Amino acid sequence: MSKTLIRGAKVLGGEPQDVLIDGATIAEVGTGLSAEGAEVVEAGGKVLLPGLVDLHTHLREPGREDSETVLTGTRAAASGGYTNVFAMANTFPVADTAGVVEQVWRLGQESGYCDVQPIGAVTVGLEGAKLAELGAMHESAAGVTVFSDDGKCVHDAVIMRRALEYVKAFDGVVAQHAQEPRLTEGAQMNEGVVSAELGLGGWPAVAEESIIARDVLLAEHVGSRVHICHLSTAGSVEIVRWAKSRGIDVTAEVTPHHLLLTDELVRSYDPVYKVNPPLRTERDVLALREALADGTIDIVATDHAPHPHEDKDCEWAAAAMGMVGLETALSVVQETMVDTGLLDWAGVAERMSFKPAKIGQATGHGRPVSAGEPANLTLVDTEYRGRVDPAGFASRSRNTPYEGRELPGRVTRTWLRGKATLVDGKLT
Repeated sequence: MSKTLIRGAKVLGGEPQDVLIDGATIAEVGTGLSAEGAEVVEAGGKVLLPGLVDLHTHLREPGREDSETVLTGTRAAASGGYTNVFAMANTFPVADTAGVVEQVWRLGQESGYCDVQPIGAVTVGLEGAKLAELGAMHESAAGVTVFSDDGKCVHDAVIMRRALEYVKAFDGVVAQHAQEPRLTEGAQMNEGVVSAELGLGGWPAVAEESIIARDVLLAEHVGSRVHICHLSTAGSVEIVRWAKSRGIDVTAEVTPHHLLLTDELVRSYDPVYKVNPPLRTERDVLALREALADGTIDIVATDHAPHPHEDKDCEWAAAAMGMVGLETALSVVQETMVDTGLLDWAGVAERMSFKPAKIGQATGHGRPVSAGEPANLTLVDTEYRGRVDPAGFASRSRNTPYEGRELPGRVTRTWLRGKATLVDGKLT
């Protein structure tokens, strides 16, 4: 069994320590460690975190391999410090049966760059009319615990109630894409001053907030778990905060782009800024940061949404919605949350590893950096600053809103069960 000695790393941002990896496990954490025959990694004060966990990734396979594959998506994940990702169900065919989720799970096992946990669809074909095979997907080899029609809202209250009742039997969770479809017909961007000035169809905050309000009440009624995908408005924050104060079992995520970017960028008409839910106002951005800091929002999830060049290099109205995010997420969180003093690195570990792993029941991930735990780790050079160059992305797609933008921090190494998947910023 191979051994690796990480020397002088700031574990969760604390004082420098040594970490000895023996095979797939952390053998020892302390100071002045040594191990005969071990590969020595001089961390030089870099921050060591548990491997990141993304509860919201689009890997596109099967069906849209021109955008991404499980292999390229997991390579992007490893580049961004992730050791586990949850793959959304809006593939072709839709991941609404045991057969499809097992296919995605096996592709993840074959890739070797990070673990892949499929998310099952809530309804057949994401059509919102009939519950999918939730129990069969859970009992499959993939062991699905998270279900979502992401990309579409489970808008029928009866269907949503039935889904919450069903997953309660095995402590599953329904992850809702909160978007009332009738309120967003023809919507192109956030409804507000900028949409009025540009003459683009507005996407009102209430379209998100009304669904969240309904679903937390349904979760309370049923006594089940609900998770809110890509929460994006100040009003949504207040609803989730209220629900938690009542003891409702709700969790919520925010994307890196909603922590940093605003609808003012849409003035450029550059479709790279077109995303679902849309970029909101500066007031919303600040409310989201505060809510992530105080725990109202539980986790950061990328909503990594790769698209081929032709789907973004077109006029705004025709462009696909979505941004890639796996390879830049940690840098954006450092800029918006750590460098602003809102979170320390232990807080980042909680929101990007421990808590998402707990919500999704990702066994072996989101574990403490301590002896006896799986060696799923990421080493971050927090002093680095550099401009984002999508030409160097491991993802098959390049639709990043950060091209040419200077961001802090760089993942230098990632280990999956003790095996290095990224060394000195390059995939192994």
